[in-house]
Amino acid sequence: MKPLFIFVSILALLASSPVKSQVLYVSPLGNDKNPGTKAKPIASFAKAQQLVRALDTRSKVKVIFAKGTYYLPETIRFTEMDNKTSVVYTSEKEGDAVISGGSLLKLKWTFYERGIYKASVPPNTVIDQLYINGVRQRMARFPNAISGKNVFDAWDLNHEAKPDSISDALSSKHIAQWKNPAGGYIHAMHAYLWCDMHWVIKGKNADGTLIEEGGWQNNRPSPKHPVFRMVENIFEELDTEGEWFFNGGEGMLYYIPAKGIDLATAKVEIVRLKQLIEFSGSKEHPVNNIELKGFVFRHTARTFMENKEPLLRSDWTVFRGGAIFFNGAESCRITDCEFDQVGGNAVFVNKYNRHISIKGCYIHHAGANGVSFVGDPATVRSPIFRYGNQNFQTMDRTPGAIGDNFPEDCQVEDCLITMTGRDEKQTAPIQISISHNITVSHCSIYDVPRAGINISEGTFGEHIIQDCDIFNTVLETGDHGSFNSWGRDRYWTPDTRETDKEVAKEKGLPYLDMLGPNILRHNRWRCDHGWDIDLDDGSSWYRIYDNLLLNGGLKMREGFDRIATNNIIINNGLHPHVWYLNSGDVFSKNIVFKAYQPAIMDNSIPATGKWGKELDYNFYVGDSSERIKFRQNSCDLNSLNGDPLFIDPSKGDFRVNSNSSALKTGFVNFSMNDFGVVKPSLKAIAKQPKIPQLLSLANNQKGSSHPQYAWMGISLIDPVGDQWSAYGVNSTSGGVALSNVLQTSPAYKLGFRSNDLIQEINGVPTRNAGDLKKFFDGKAGVKTYSIMIIRKQQPLHLTINQELPSVE
Repeated sequence: MKPLFIFVSILALLASSPVKSQVLYVSPLGNDKNPGTKAKPIASFAKAQQLVRALDTRSKVKVIFAKGTYYLPETIRFTEMDNKTSVVYTSEKEGDAVISGGSLLKLKWTFYERGIYKASVPPNTVIDQLYINGVRQRMARFPNAISGKNVFDAWDLNHEAKPDSISDALSSKHIAQWKNPAGGYIHAMHAYLWCDMHWVIKGKNADGTLIEEGGWQNNRPSPKHPVFRMVENIFEELDTEGEWFFNGGEGMLYYIPAKGIDLATAKVEIVRLKQLIEFSGSKEHPVNNIELKGFVFRHTARTFMENKEPLLRSDWTVFRGGAIFFNGAESCRITDCEFDQVGGNAVFVNKYNRHISIKGCYIHHAGANGVSFVGDPATVRSPIFRYGNQNFQTMDRTPGAIGDNFPEDCQVEDCLITMTGRDEKQTAPIQISISHNITVSHCSIYDVPRAGINISEGTFGEHIIQDCDIFNTVLETGDHGSFNSWGRDRYWTPDTRETDKEVAKEKGLPYLDMLGPNILRHNRWRCDHGWDIDLDDGSSWYRIYDNLLLNGGLKMREGFDRIATNNIIINNGLHPHVWYLNSGDVFSKNIVFKAYQPAIMDNSIPATGKWGKELDYNFYVGDSSERIKFRQNSCDLNSLNGDPLFIDPSKGDFRVNSNSSALKTGFVNFSMNDFGVVKPSLKAIAKQPKIPQLLSLANNQKGSSHPQYAWMGISLIDPVGDQWSAYGVNSTSGGVALSNVLQTSPAYKLGFRSNDLIQEINGVPTRNAGDLKKFFDGKAGVKTYSIMIIRKQQPLHLTINQELPSVE
């Protein structure tokens, strides 16, 4: 027993030994042969990591980086070998130490022609991005960037001009000007503006057309948008200030400097690495207790051509990488850091990670997402990767996940995230997929191409979004909101009637993939190009309360168990889209301006159970005409209307006075002055949303001025506003909707169904019912029709071999 006693005593002694504090110093002026003291600092991050690894595992270590730029020869990779009691890598002063994945070039510039300068670069140099005096420059491109424009920095979303040989980057006339476009890129928006896609040009065919590779960046791909597309990295397009082109074959860099740039003294940097720092562990051997604090992270490569992996039944694909990449880490932190113009994702939290914290950070001008949490699809039961039907007969009905290889219990707190998605538009400042219990709090998010926060599916839920300020979103895409989610989980299939039947048989189906409800509480939202909050396909089990919605309203497409209470919806209201029977949805104790704005709420289904569990006890701003519009659906029988008596709406204070009738509905005031970042340095630079002028109720609901048409026993509808989203297209593509196609109608017998959207007949676009009428007025005697239809958000071609009647 004596040896065992000695062994136990040694363990007890070690456990009682004091934790050792160690400090190491790094400086650009140091030397890696130095010991790392303040007087004799080392020079590199890699050497600092090596010295930390040699310390006792019980140490508490701080590594202090002096002011300067630290160019990483290769990615720093933390493993369990780096674990101590705690390790903090920190800038001596916040923002002074820059961690770079690039290189500094010393070039000798000479004048070439047309304002272009050229310089020879070292052998084997590859240039994906060029920075002059710290600012990323543009590859030679067409069309050129225009100040104030959003879509690819060249157009506004409302631009509807048709492409021609002058403005179209991909016209044969334009392509003919390019001597050797190999290595160029094509960037194009999705035809329905859901996202963008990218191709690399491999060369030209004999007929002058391009050889392209790519387009895989969307999981519901489409042809290129006819207008919103551009090319870059083509020498003939080098024609304006701030553009550059690199000829790798001759090792020559060409550049047109902007006014005021002195190339003789300019700082020239290029990008080499895709990732700066990687936490590389596993559940069994995690990296833990490492913090990165006060750094500026710069110069990572663009990754849009590697964005290939489809997410679950999603429009999205993903590239698992980022300037900081977490994989198998626990209790690690990024604090008070800046991510400046990185080429891809800023932070990517991949698969198994626990208690990861991103706090007090400024993330701006990232090429892709800001912060992404994405788990392993293998943890999802009966996963489906493309938009489509569920097989309810073979589906795994076991609740919950398989294992735990996904991010859980992580936080993004007090961060300012703006101008993400510079290169990839189907991105978000915060993206969550196949993760559990992610908390986002006190973040300010704005000026982005798509949603501010995106939750890709219900797996595995229980996320909390609180105290955030999110606005000026959906600037380059369509059919989204400042908050966007979908819930195409196991229970969901595109046919709502099939889902109704299955859920009626098994009430727990909508909860199979979720471990708890998602909560949106006390946030301020504004979207001028979509909804403020957009709960799309199947989004279920949400708790939405104490939110201020400034413009786009709240959309709830089909889903279950959404409870929205005590929200203020300025100049708008609730948008119910395609609801399930007995959804259990609640919309109560809210202040709203407009009546419900339904889309494809099939009137052939009885109202009982169709309009949720309770849509009542709301307060309508104005007279009673809005409140009583949907009484036939048992809505708002106890709601009130009138003046809410806001305290100071012009300054954004939408609390109500103590004598407001809104309080009688059960509404309770909530604070209006603590949305967004609270860190003083971030708050000082954070933008604020535009506070809207309150609409007159008389102008809230404008009737359609379109003439009414009938055809083959059905009514034709020209979709407006939200209705386009229900069909899965945007208004620019147009179409004619068919309402209530009864089985006894001639239209049904020919193959048409309720809520079909006709977009084209015999190659002729039908943007509205008038176009359809015009087509038949001029096509008497035609007996074969090829009709392009959108049904359940999918294209379908219907062939009819008989003469059809005119539109009346």
